[in-house]
Amino acid sequence: MTSLQDCLTLDAQDPLRALRDQFTLPEGVIYLDGNSLGASPRAAAARVAEVVQQEWAQGLIRSWNDAGWISLPQRLGDQFAPWLGVGAGELVFTDTASINLYKVLTAAARIAREDAPQRKRLISERSNFPTDLYIAQSVCQEYGLELVLLEPEEIAGALTDEVAICMLTHVNYRTGAMHDMAAVTAAAQGKGILCVWDLCHSAGAVPVDLKGANADFAIGCSYKYLNGGPGASAFVWANPRLINRFWQPLSGWFGHAEPFKFVPDYHPAQGIQRYLCGTQPMVSLSVLQCGLDVFTAVEPLGGMEALRNKSLALTDLFIALVEERCQGHGLGLATPREHGRRGSQVCLTREEGLGVDGKDSGAYAIVQALIARGVIGDFRKGDGTGLHKDILRFGFTPLYVGFEDVWHAVEHLRQVLESGEWRKPEFNRINAVT
Repeated sequence: MTSLQDCLTLDAQDPLRALRDQFTLPEGVIYLDGNSLGASPRAAAARVAEVVQQEWAQGLIRSWNDAGWISLPQRLGDQFAPWLGVGAGELVFTDTASINLYKVLTAAARIAREDAPQRKRLISERSNFPTDLYIAQSVCQEYGLELVLLEPEEIAGALTDEVAICMLTHVNYRTGAMHDMAAVTAAAQGKGILCVWDLCHSAGAVPVDLKGANADFAIGCSYKYLNGGPGASAFVWANPRLINRFWQPLSGWFGHAEPFKFVPDYHPAQGIQRYLCGTQPMVSLSVLQCGLDVFTAVEPLGGMEALRNKSLALTDLFIALVEERCQGHGLGLATPREHGRRGSQVCLTREEGLGVDGKDSGAYAIVQALIARGVIGDFRKGDGTGLHKDILRFGFTPLYVGFEDVWHAVEHLRQVLESGEWRKPEFNRINAVT
């Protein structure tokens, strides 16, 4: 059994340990929810002050030129592009993940309509993140497509000549299960199907090689593992072989070839800049740069390989300690044990009927009791069918989570379960955000 001293030794040997100092984390908090909202970079507050007090208050409108505001979406894209296996000028940070998904799904639907109008299906996972499915429903209504939802094991067999688009999230938000992007993309494209990938739970946490996988389109958010702040701009990428085939549907002036020519007709910019829309949020983008700068600091420490190795070690340890020390309390593991199929989170299930009312699982209350102790994870509701159960979800961001954190988190979980404190009424009142 791994001891606390073992964990302290692992932390002392961790080459990424010093990166924790680049984040502002509350004293006494073990933060295991970076897969939902990343921690605040220590540099963020000063950067906001600089943008507001200097670039905005003093520079005023001149800062679009003098402070480089106009090119910041592209410069941030270039800074992070190597972490996704793409080149300079191919990635841009703009808008939200939902809006960017609408852009690329629409582009894919237009390409499919031109190349193979007989294809009428868009397939995805039934447990995909709901906003992805809502956006897909909208695009399907516009382009006469049928949205077909599948379990992961059904996807390979569903790649048929009837399918126009396959839209998947690389790492599933509920379970942490990870698709083999290269294999799925190759299989889909072998059937003439376009592949759209959501990297919201992948970017900055697991290795991603979009061009190596020959993906068609990809989007992702920056407020999780990239630590860009709540509501920070998302990113969008389109394969260079496809990017100029169609306008994206939100043809705003920042996506124009010459936005300050002020002509009445739209002429899209070449390349990824056409995926911009309206005026960009400079304060938010400037904070995001603080998060991306941490990744620049990781490069000489081993880059993504070092992050991935630590992520797997942290999640391996958490799984092992939960199974050693929390037996007999109805917990199960929803996350794959295989490293090649696991993201950077661990998701636990709990048997139904163990809640205070004898009906639900009690998973929500357990998470709330942990949060009250300073161990912050989150809860995701099941679908009531038994196929997708309630989830206790814990994210492991290797930039700031350590092995001692894991040991203490599991000890708190053990105490919450054994003491039954999760049964208290205050932990069973459902909050608006779970």
